[in-house]
Amino acid sequence: MSTNSLSSQTKSGLIVNNPGVLALVQDAGRLGQHRIGLTVGGTMDPFAFRWANRLCSNDDNASAIEISIGGFVAEFTQATQIAVTGAEVDVKLNNQAVEQWQTLSVNAGDVLKLGFASAGCRIYIAVQGGLQVAPQFGSSATVVREKMGGLSGEALSKGASIELAPLEAKPMLMMPESNRPVYPQNSASEKAYKIQPLRVVLGYQADSFSRVDKAHFFSSEYTVSERMDRMGYRLTGPECRSTISNMLSEGICHGAIQLPPDGQPIILLNDRQTIGGYPKLGLRNGARYGSIGANDTR
Repeated sequence: MSTNSLSSQTKSGLIVNNPGVLALVQDAGRLGQHRIGLTVGGTMDPFAFRWANRLCSNDDNASAIEISIGGFVAEFTQATQIAVTGAEVDVKLNNQAVEQWQTLSVNAGDVLKLGFASAGCRIYIAVQGGLQVAPQFGSSATVVREKMGGLSGEALSKGASIELAPLEAKPMLMMPESNRPVYPQNSASEKAYKIQPLRVVLGYQADSFSRVDKAHFFSSEYTVSERMDRMGYRLTGPECRSTISNMLSEGICHGAIQLPPDGQPIILLNDRQTIGGYPKLGLRNGARYGSIGANDTR
């Protein structure tokens, strides 16, 4: 492919032609900084993120790009190795279809293009050696609300450039299909939003909810509403209310289930605030902890 479109002054290894719906520089998150008011951030699908890095022979926590839903297009200005994991999506390199969950070689001038996810939500692009992004408070994770991490604390935009490490030839790897996660289909024509049981560990404020409300909560179906983002997912379903009307704000952990006055649960996620004053029924728990943020597209 011709590289005439690339400026001779370009020093970066990757230029964003189209960020798609949302593209962020991410790593595992900014741990241990709640005491100064900084949230964790980090990847919404830790499994796919780690394996994108492993397929590039990187450290598990090397900085990568997280794309929500798809539409991302980027041009490389140097040779390197990459891997695309996560949600099922059409991936093209120079308009030729390529597979996810394997190491891919790219050359200067190559263009990577993602379609839109047909199953799942978060897509990861790892690059050999990791994205060369300076960490802030120990992490490159982008938290837009805090203007922290990534490129000036912002989502990637058209024309953004990211420096890459020099190419060091590494083994070409592939994850067997039998080991890849299965994401729920996004088609609205199917029962795409399948019932997914969530494991919950009750918290110390659980006694402030009546037995009836707790029975409704644990026996009912809830739907992820339109009001959802990286901070948390608001659910709609049977109301569940606490007898606590006023409380001091306190620290909040990943997966905490808050119940505001309207009785509709909020599951707090990566970009949550560090403290909050709504009563909490408990904590969303489970082996695949990232499954909520990895799967939901609404």
